[in-house]
Amino acid sequence: MSRLAKKPILVPEKVDVTVSEHTLAVKGPLGTLSRTLPSSVMLAREGREIRLSAKHGSPEAKTLLGTTVAHLKNMIKGSLEPFVKKLIIEGIGFKADIKGTNIVLSLGFSHPVNVPIPSGVKVVNDKGVLSISGADIEAVGSFAATIRALKKPEPYKGKGIRYEGEVIRRKQGKKTT
Repeated sequence: MSRLAKKPILVPEKVDVTVSEHTLAVKGPLGTLSRTLPSSVMLAREGREIRLSAKHGSPEAKTLLGTTVAHLKNMIKGSLEPFVKKLIIEGIGFKADIKGTNIVLSLGFSHPVNVPIPSGVKVVNDKGVLSISGADIEAVGSFAATIRALKKPEPYKGKGIRYEGEVIRRKQGKKTT
């Protein structure tokens, strides 16, 4: 059994968790998140506590049990406070503008790059720092990774898009003799 599944998951007062067949829905102040439960995981609710257990002792069921606990905790946390990823755009002429539901990026290419903002994700631009926030941790992380992949930071000058707090190992340039 998963170590995470041994302890009950406490549900805060502002959050409502409902289960219908194999669909888990978490409703909180920031919105509603839903996820399909694996068929090998059972959910038992006792007041403000939720306990997860495996229907049978197969290795696959035990593995999915820990994953499901982590997903449920992230859904509860995301319905209370948004998950935030910050991207730093560094380089001369590199910039981002938010126009409607698109981000227009100037990254040194011959054309601007348009990236549509997915629903449920909020993007704020503040002088070279893009703050991506939302209730769903997977949507926020996936969108941040998509934007970062457009222009990864290069090791010589550090130009590109990087996460806040990410360390880029710098290389020494060519030496002249």
